[in-house]
Amino acid sequence: MQWVIPAVVAAVVVLAFAAGTLLARRGVATQQTPEELIGEARLEAQRILARAEEEARAKAETYRDREDATLEHRRVEIGSQEERLAQREATLEQRAANLAQREELIMIKERAAAEAIREAESLKEEARDTLERIAAFDAKAAKAELLARTEAEAKRQAMVLVRDLEAKAREEAERRAKRILAGVIQRLASEVVSETTVSTVPLPSDDMKGRIIGRDGRNIRAFEALAGVNLIVDDTPEAVSVSTFDPVRREIARIALERLVEDGRIHPASIEEAYEKARAEVQQSITDAGEWAVLEVGITRVHPELITLLGRLKYRTSYGQNVLDHLVESAHIAGMLAAELGVDEHEARRAAFLHDIGKAVSHEIGGSHALIGAEIARRFGEEPPVVHAIEAHHNEVEPRTLTAVLVQAADAVSAARPGARREVLESYVRRLERLEDIAAGFPGVERVFALQAGREVRVIVDPEEMDDLTAAETARRIARKLEEDLQYPGQIEVTVIREFRARDYAR
Repeated sequence: MQWVIPAVVAAVVVLAFAAGTLLARRGVATQQTPEELIGEARLEAQRILARAEEEARAKAETYRDREDATLEHRRVEIGSQEERLAQREATLEQRAANLAQREELIMIKERAAAEAIREAESLKEEARDTLERIAAFDAKAAKAELLARTEAEAKRQAMVLVRDLEAKAREEAERRAKRILAGVIQRLASEVVSETTVSTVPLPSDDMKGRIIGRDGRNIRAFEALAGVNLIVDDTPEAVSVSTFDPVRREIARIALERLVEDGRIHPASIEEAYEKARAEVQQSITDAGEWAVLEVGITRVHPELITLLGRLKYRTSYGQNVLDHLVESAHIAGMLAAELGVDEHEARRAAFLHDIGKAVSHEIGGSHALIGAEIARRFGEEPPVVHAIEAHHNEVEPRTLTAVLVQAADAVSAARPGARREVLESYVRRLERLEDIAAGFPGVERVFALQAGREVRVIVDPEEMDDLTAAETARRIARKLEEDLQYPGQIEVTVIREFRARDYAR
């Protein structure tokens, strides 16, 4: 409303200016005087002003009516908003009252719950005291007993799990190992050779003993000094024994003595001649034996010195087993095992064939024959895997390749053949006693028996001190203890026997 009047005034001014301009033009056209023109312009301006005022009043009334309607509408809206706010305020007040009431109820319940908890704790303490007094057993002791029972049960479950896993693994491993080893052993048939440190030379008659001894013993002294052996001329009819720990010297002396006996002329000169011929023959035999072994195994590119060393093993024995035959047999076994397992067969056969090469010079050089053999093989250009298998076959060096493990297995299989080796009685008895002592040192063991030449140990335990699961655990612990404390070829079976007998008498 405030801007309507200035607008009307401006419009009037504009119209007056327009009317003045129009009248001026008309005066020029009609030749009227200025006073007449001014009068007409004033009249025209008054008429325009009157019309403008009427239009302004009409517009102002229209605008005022519109503004009144708008204000009325806003008053209605404000009234409805105030009503809604009042309703919301009433609702909030009701909710606040309800919340206050709920809070009071919750506080009452909390106080009641706290009181009930205190009463329950009091009753729990009284009940615990009553139970402890009746049972004469306090809570700490009960907790300790519960923990002990839980621990025992956990151990039992663990032993059951270990037993089942070991049984499955052992069954599968034994089945596959037995199948492979049985196939290898069945495919290989070899003779078992047993030798001693004494060779016997048959004589045509006992008169020949006197010739061998000679006048004042000169012949036997000359023979022993030249051959480096001991001749045993005793009451054995028609026989003389050649004794020495060097198998090559014993073989040379045996051949030389047989030729002297066959010739009949025995004196220092003939002894020297027969010894030289026998020595040349044995040297040729050594070379032939080495070449035969190489051809038998089927390997190539072997240094001539290695062939000679291998041939010397023809006259070397280990626990009564011929070492050269043992090497050939081990090479065949290792080759077949490697073929079964998909390993380099040639490498395994070569390593097994050379694994005991150190025994050919072990009396000349100090140290383990495995390490000596590895150094010899390295010196004569053998491959590093072969050298490692040689030095690791008795665990002086930890086996790092599958070939080394196969050589150990082949060595054990060849040595474990029935009748392949024999032991001195004293060492055999000591080993059995050691087996029994180790097993007897475990708690709950009553008696121990070493059977099958030490291949099996049977342990009888007290059934009151040991249940079935503990018996299985004891068998496993005894086996591990034997592995740690003893060295043996093959394997030792440990059997724990737990037998419970109930006995009563009828009268």
